[in-house]
Amino acid sequence: MHDSLGLCTPLWKLTGSVWFAEGSYWILVKPLRIILIVLLAVGARWLVHRTIRRLVRTTTDAGVPTMLRPLRERIPTAATEPGDFVPERRRQRAEAIGSVLRSLATAFIFGIALLMVLKEFSFDLAPLLASAGIAGVALGFGAQSLVKDLIAGLFMLIEDQYGVGDNVDLGEATGVVEAVGLRVTTVRDGRGVLWYIRNGEIVRVGNKSQGWALVVIDLPIGFAGTEEATAVLRTAAASVAVDPELAPSIVEPPEVLGVEQITVEGTVIRTVVKTTAEGQFAVGRELRRRLAEALENSGITARIAAGRLFPGVPTQTDADTGQGGAT
Repeated sequence: MHDSLGLCTPLWKLTGSVWFAEGSYWILVKPLRIILIVLLAVGARWLVHRTIRRLVRTTTDAGVPTMLRPLRERIPTAATEPGDFVPERRRQRAEAIGSVLRSLATAFIFGIALLMVLKEFSFDLAPLLASAGIAGVALGFGAQSLVKDLIAGLFMLIEDQYGVGDNVDLGEATGVVEAVGLRVTTVRDGRGVLWYIRNGEIVRVGNKSQGWALVVIDLPIGFAGTEEATAVLRTAAASVAVDPELAPSIVEPPEVLGVEQITVEGTVIRTVVKTTAEGQFAVGRELRRRLAEALENSGITARIAAGRLFPGVPTQTDADTGQGGAT
């Protein structure tokens, strides 16, 4: 009651009420302190949430480095300016991290405020804190896998390992990511099976949708002349690079590397092209189609078929060079 001694006399003179003057500490001082604590907690929560929302907004701008950015920038080489490539996944990831940070901030601020309010009511906080500590240790031992999943999910979001729509290889589950959470990641495989993978159980991630991709095409040409086949394939590959519909997806022009291997059926020539992650499938299909058509139009495909049906019959190239056919 010593805190209210300074108020007793003025209040008694003002109101003429003895009980009001004597109870002013509980009637005025305590409620005002509690109200002040609540107002400070609400103000601190608003300030922290505003800061987090500002960080989330600036994260979506590819030209501004922020603490919520991925640890590694994964902008494709095809994007000439930083602002030309602002992935939607970055915004989703930033929103998810911002939501987690806001929840943690709210729990921490109001938890401190609750303890301060309980102290105003003369609660002994030492046994309460000791019990909370014991309960936290017990909960930690009993929910180790849950804590592991949550921590792994948080780091996965911070590092931007994968996002919704990415084609990933998580070990036994391979497919397209449909949902990403702090505890569970959902993946739909090629057969339509929906996999639920706990983040704590993911030990490796193969992401096929980040950065650039390399399309590798191996075409058998039988025992046709390698120089002729290589020239035909280079012409077809060059036509893909200048296609206006495919050019934005091509990071580096297609390149015919040459003979990759020799088998009992002849030689195999490898062609590669570096593309963006999103355009690898469209570019790969079109490049295969044009390479196959080029071989057919040049007559090499017919010679391959003839060599397989009649191994002893020389091909046109063999007849021109005077060399015998394959036996």
